[in-house]
Amino acid sequence: MSRSATVVGGGLAGCEAALQLARAGISVRLVEMRPVRTTAAHQTDRLGELVCTNSFKSEAPANAHGQLKREMRALGSILLDAADRSKVAAGSALAVDRALFSDAMTAAVESEPGIELVREECTGLPDGPTVIATGPLTSDALSVAVGELLGDGGLAFFDAIAPIVHRDSLDESVVFAAGRFDEDADYLNCPMSKEVYEAFVAELAVGQAHEGHDWDAVPYFEGCLPVEVMASRGPDTLRFGPMKPIGLTDPRTGRRPWAVVQLRREDRAGQMWNLVGFQTRLKVGEQGRIFRTIPGLADAEFLRWGSIHRNSYLNFPERLNGYGAHPSRPDLVFAGQLTGVEGYTESAASGILAGINLGRMLNGLEPVVPPPTTMLGGLFRYLRDARPGHFQPMNSNWGLVDPLDRKVRDKKVKREMLAERAQGDFLAWMDASGIVPAGAAAG
Repeated sequence: MSRSATVVGGGLAGCEAALQLARAGISVRLVEMRPVRTTAAHQTDRLGELVCTNSFKSEAPANAHGQLKREMRALGSILLDAADRSKVAAGSALAVDRALFSDAMTAAVESEPGIELVREECTGLPDGPTVIATGPLTSDALSVAVGELLGDGGLAFFDAIAPIVHRDSLDESVVFAAGRFDEDADYLNCPMSKEVYEAFVAELAVGQAHEGHDWDAVPYFEGCLPVEVMASRGPDTLRFGPMKPIGLTDPRTGRRPWAVVQLRREDRAGQMWNLVGFQTRLKVGEQGRIFRTIPGLADAEFLRWGSIHRNSYLNFPERLNGYGAHPSRPDLVFAGQLTGVEGYTESAASGILAGINLGRMLNGLEPVVPPPTTMLGGLFRYLRDARPGHFQPMNSNWGLVDPLDRKVRDKKVKREMLAERAQGDFLAWMDASGIVPAGAAAG
């Protein structure tokens, strides 16, 4: 059997898959179409470029995202190594300087002798062992080829990204640094009174959004709704969502604000700050008009406006097998957001597993998937078992894993127990599968 493989896509999942294959002694041809062909969201030709938030979410083990990171570290994740090298302060979350992060991802791939990086558009499905990890912005030509293999055009939704403002343009007399319940002071907060909040929500309701095809029927992923869509669901939706004031005290008044807009650091220098939860499809002019009514942002300099782009994903439970391959081509494995996982780490984790399994097949071994007591195993069980007619993207959460064998009422204790079990079962699965843990990170 061939000892070489192709990986299509130089994003998070593709880079992870390529590195896993190279570690398994497989010669890898990594194909990335940028800069030969660009996308609506990318701005550079670097590998692993982040086009949405700069946060990989919580690192706390009792958090579902934190547990997934522990499993990824045990498998030798390149993403987490690059994130550690480029992290910025964000409380318990793992956030990075975008430029430093993509530089680290690119350097890791380019320094691996077993990987050949090819800059060209892949317009069809390659012959031989392949991982397809082209993400939500897969080119039209490749999308057609995938659709022909799967027998349908797949599913699609639209994803929005949030604006970024410059720190120096914020009103320091209004904006204050604090984390919820004084856990950290890594976030900046724009407090709103009841009257200001209600006026803001009213403006969102009449703001002009970009026109598109069948906007009203767009099946947005619930975890990444545009702020104006959230506002349309009721006057208090935002106040109980991304603008919740719980755990925050305005130092000017000594009281909790009615609502708050949080800003998260985007770079180490602390110059760029992201409006948390403010992904949007509003026109640029409307963004400036409405978002500058937020207290503290009247003179804000917007370094990046929010935008909208088309995301595509496949009907995994109907068309793919348990590890992400089409039954007619078991050595053609899909990975990343294209499979229906949602989130940076989820996409990267699926890329790790795709690389491991393709490498196993090329080395004469059977593909493996972690048990559903683990976070990665729970994600893949969802992909496999979800109802095909109602399949939607999913990110990490404790509802994906098997319940404990006894009821635990205390949520904190329950999550700690789930995390302890998940880590133990994950390392046991690795040992049974002959997968060597990546150093001390596996502990």
